[in-house]
Parts: sequence; C-alpha cells; structure tokens
Amino acid sequence: MTDQTADQPTYRSPLLDRSGAVAGAGPDAGVAWHYGDPTAEQRALERHGAVADLSHLGVVRVTGPDRLTWLHSITSQDLAGLAPRTSTELLVLDPHGHVEHSAGVVDDGEGVWLVTEASHAAPLAAWLDRMKFSLRVEITDATAEVAAIGEPVDAEGTADEPVTWRDPWPRTAPGGTRYGPADDDHPGRDRPWRLVLVPRGELATAVAAREAAGWRLVGTWATEAARVAAWRPRLATEVDDRTIPHELDWLRTAVHLHKGCYRGQETVARVHNLGRPPRRLAMAHLDGSGHLLPAAGADVWPGGPGALPEGRPVGRVTSVARHHELGPVALVVLKRSATDGELLVDCDGGAVSAGQEVVVPGEGTSVDRPEARGPLTRGLGTRTGLV
Repeated sequence: MTDQTADQPTYRSPLLDRSGAVAGAGPDAGVAWHYGDPTAEQRALERHGAVADLSHLGVVRVTGPDRLTWLHSITSQDLAGLAPRTSTELLVLDPHGHVEHSAGVVDDGEGVWLVTEASHAAPLAAWLDRMKFSLRVEITDATAEVAAIGEPVDAEGTADEPVTWRDPWPRTAPGGTRYGPADDDHPGRDRPWRLVLVPRGELATAVAAREAAGWRLVGTWATEAARVAAWRPRLATEVDDRTIPHELDWLRTAVHLHKGCYRGQETVARVHNLGRPPRRLAMAHLDGSGHLLPAAGADVWPGGPGALPEGRPVGRVTSVARHHELGPVALVVLKRSATDGELLVDCDGGAVSAGQEVVVPGEGTSVDRPEARGPLTRGLGTRTGLV
C-alpha cells in the first residue's frame, strides 16, 4: 500500500469493482472518483446520508508511554494532555516553518493514530522514528492493515466504535487563531466530517453496513467538492515547499500558539506577530459557460473587464471541483499583493474569468495579533505600521 509513486499507485480499492465506479486520479488514485452519478452523490453527502471509501489514505500509529508528550514537543499542536477519543490535527514544519506533513490525530488510550496522505505515511513514520532517540515510543506505518472510511457525522467516536477521527475544521481550537471568518460564519461550519478506521479486510463490510442503513456510497468527486466549498486545506493539494500555515488559515485547527518550542515555531510566531504572510488562500468561482476547468497547478492572473493573461501570474490553482450547487470552483493560492477582485484562471482551451472569495485577507493579520509595543527596527515604526 505505501509503496507507490505519484504516477502509478499500487493500491486499488476493492470497491472499484462496483458497477459504475470511475477511478480517481492524482492524490485520490486507488479509490473511486464517483460511482456513476456524482450529482446525486453530492446531494446524499449534503443530506448527511453517505459513506466514502477513503482507504487510499495513510495511517501511522505511535505507541508507548511517552507518545503524547513526545509528539507535543516536535509538532505544532498541544498534545500533552490529549484525552482518549478527542480529535485534533498537527503539522510537522521544517526549520523555516514550511509545512512538511499534516495529520489528523486521535488517541485510543493505548496509542496515537495519525491519518495522513498515502504518499506521506512512510516518510512521516521514518521522520518520527529518527526523532524518537531514547524515548519510550514505537512508530508503525499501519497503512497496509487499516483503512479509512469517511462519513458526514459531527461526533467523536465512542468506546463502542472503531477508532474515529473527527475533523475539527473550521472550529478555532484552544491556542489557535484565525485569519478568515468567525467559526459561526465560516462556510465549513455545515460540513460535518469524520474518518472511521477499520481493518483493511473489513472495508467492504463496514461500507455495506452503512448502505444497509440507507446511506449512499460516494466518491471523491463529492468529498472534494464539499472540502473545497468549506475552504479546508489539504496537504496533497494546497501545500508546496514554500507553504506556511498562516497562508491557508491553518492556525485555526492545527497550530497552538502558546505551547513550547518545536521546529519551525519561530516562523509561526514571527508571522503571527507581524502579519503579512507571503501568500494567501482564496476561493475562485469559475465562469462555467465555456465548460472549461483548470488543472491543479494552473496559473492565475488579475482579472476584470478586458483583462488578458499577461505578465507574471499572481498565483496558482491548488484544488478544483464541480459543486452541485456552486458550479465550478477552485481553491487558489495567491501572492499577498494580489487584489481581491476578479481573476483569470488558465485552462486548456483558454483562460476563464473567476470571482474571488477571500479566505485569508491581503493584510494577513489574525484576529488576536498582539498589539504593538513600540518600534521594531529603525525605519519600520510599529507593528501596526508594517501592515
């Protein structure tokens, strides 16, 4: 399962044998993109009556008495007192604060489960193994033994259920902060989501039990459309080698600002204090009249009446979806200096115009940025003056 390349994954879900199943591609290769009716699948997901095969995701397990304090010390999240069956998420940053790994986190009382992208499971497990030194922890890449299924349920797993990770997005966690709208005004507030971990050999049985209860099996067309509409960042799509969490509003759920030092913490604190991260996430509402969709990585330019894709692009497309209500939409990462007006997005067949919905404002200040206490550097004035 974990032996794969970007071009030819070795995993193939048994549910791809279902009638009408169309295989996914890119980071969702190995499971179904849809099962023949993506619009109906999206509607079932929106009605909270759906189950998704996400068995292509990676799973790492960490056991041992030091597991929580150790993970607390080397990642972005406060995990020292994490209670069993309480979900959160973490980031692993490089020394300059760039995102290297992300993972959903839940402890079952005996071990911590980390759910991540399939391509990151083995590298994450290897990095953790290098970092354990003499501490009492054991790291296992459990991807070959454990499969994830997704369901639109806003509840932590109980003691009678399999290990379950409830997506905390977009609820601002204790110690976190936000650049985007308040939790109650966030478009992600209506997207309940959790991942249930089952033995890989019981994947089909777990899905069938939910279908017997009236739920519909849906593909990643539906789950990704819901994620994009919720502005939810994803490691496999929104992150590149320059990404810092502020750019994606990821300090809401994945970063604790008041815990002790960890790799990359200096950048997190500096950008939080000064504001103005180099780039910012936005959502693009694409003109669908020409039936053109951009590919991930497509260039983005300033738009408006008579605008042409000239000069240097101001950003790139990271995720694309056809939403059953919103139409064609995309998440885009833009330069901080890009205006918050219309955009042009490169497509095979010509650039299309797009309306922009700002996720991280251009000034890049969080709601709780510390007040200025005086000059920072000669000629720069106060922190407020830097924005």
